[in-house]
Amino acid sequence: MERAQAKADELGVSLRTVMDKRSRYARQGLWGLVDRRLVRVKEATGRADARVVAAVRQVLEDQTQVSTGTRARVIRRAVKLVEATHGEGVVPLPSRNTFYRLIDALSSGRHSFGSAVTRRQTANRPEGPFTPTFADRPGEQVQIDSTPLDVMVVLDSGVTARADLTIAVDVATRTICAAVLRPVGTKAVDASLLLARMLVPEPMRPGWSASLAMASSRLPHRELLDVDARMDQAAAKPVIVPDTVVIDGGKVFISDTFVRACERLGISVQRARPRTPTDKGVVEATFSAINTLFCQHLAGYTGRDVTRRGDRIEQAAVWTIPELQELLEKWLLAGWQARPHDALRDPFRPGKAVSPNDKYVSLVAAAGYLSLVLRGEDYLELLPVAWRAINDYGIRIGHRTYDAPELGPWRRQHSGHSAERGLWEVHYDPYDLSRVFVRTNGGWITAPWVHLPLVNGPFADFTWDHARRLAAAAGLDDSNEAAVARVLDALLTRAEHGPDTRSARIIARTRAAVALPGPTAASEIDNPSGPEPDSAATASPSAEVVPFGVFDPHAEAERWL
Repeated sequence: MERAQAKADELGVSLRTVMDKRSRYARQGLWGLVDRRLVRVKEATGRADARVVAAVRQVLEDQTQVSTGTRARVIRRAVKLVEATHGEGVVPLPSRNTFYRLIDALSSGRHSFGSAVTRRQTANRPEGPFTPTFADRPGEQVQIDSTPLDVMVVLDSGVTARADLTIAVDVATRTICAAVLRPVGTKAVDASLLLARMLVPEPMRPGWSASLAMASSRLPHRELLDVDARMDQAAAKPVIVPDTVVIDGGKVFISDTFVRACERLGISVQRARPRTPTDKGVVEATFSAINTLFCQHLAGYTGRDVTRRGDRIEQAAVWTIPELQELLEKWLLAGWQARPHDALRDPFRPGKAVSPNDKYVSLVAAAGYLSLVLRGEDYLELLPVAWRAINDYGIRIGHRTYDAPELGPWRRQHSGHSAERGLWEVHYDPYDLSRVFVRTNGGWITAPWVHLPLVNGPFADFTWDHARRLAAAAGLDDSNEAAVARVLDALLTRAEHGPDTRSARIIARTRAAVALPGPTAASEIDNPSGPEPDSAATASPSAEVVPFGVFDPHAEAERWL
């Protein structure tokens, strides 16, 4: 007792306190000496009624998809929910200050009162751990997606608008295999042609620096040239044939046109789970990198949302879509492909990041290179399909009639496709409706629109639909294609000078879409890289394919003189 009293005097506590500590130490050991106040666990919601806590949680979850409000709105809705569930006056409600502390505790990490975009993205995260996507060889997995680019572009009529960017990213090398810009409203044929652009080398363009050529890069140009002669005038970007493409649920990618194009090229399609962006996190992160590394340095950059947008951005826009497409392709060669990527690290040298081109060099040496050559018919296979009968007057698609003398032997005939009730397979380009392509037993037949002489320029499907609406508004029969053709001609020739802003935008979208890369002339289809400048005169003639592509007004004028 004297020793205990001496220790109590030393610590400045009572004798009873020392005896209690000795007793707890004897029963619990060292844990018995720990101050319980330091390890006491309490609920973040304090002593608030559990029914009030459940109501606040429910209200916070319900406002994930709605516009951001204040805490006062949450309090009001929580009180209404409690009274509707348990009755008025049954559940004791805390004070307003306690309500605020309760809401702050329950909304931690939810961004309930911040950015609505961040709140939705946070709520959409999977509960399990993020599993990184791996690929051991080029083309093992390619992720494809489309998004509006954060840059205002100038259409032909002077109207400014945003453009849709569709890209394909190889997971193994982080190579952007292909990138296509279109006016807002990407179609399934754009995604199909993106696949085609992946399979052919990127040709060097006039005016490009020689440093962008594959021969001047670290890519194995000589070895690839021995396998694929198209690499002679190719730019410094790998050609990757995908085994599997990962897509989301966008109607562009789940359409019959895109799926059929993948089947034609022998590519497997893997669809990401709904509302699970982590299934294709590589391409999602690539879009963010493009905005950071490329878009923000362009005139007309809008920022990712309106809170980051500058003043009079429309007036600062100077780039057209074809110009921006070429600028993007040059940046991909000089900026993206040669820039070290943080996700590309050698497991034996994790401290050093390598570029997509360097990663491709190491992987292609182990996995090899597959060359796949596309012909003119292959491009036709990528176009959308409509099943129609060949009648005496020709073929009807979308209130338009197409006819050609070569269709004579097939009129009123059964195609042999019992699953399609004997109808014929007709392929069409939605950006150029001046002709269609009919598959017959004797090969492909090109059938022009019968009223094409009434129209002085190319037109897309949305241009035709707008002309039909104008015809109906003028009291004309919108199913009479001759009447719609005259309205369409007037629309194409005068809309950009008139007060109709919607018509001007339609015309500008049409011209921008027609000017972009696609299934163009037959020579470009059979030899996408183009002939060498010094051997163009001696180049061997291209294989005979179906002519289709960009509308040539001069040639069309001579044909109808």
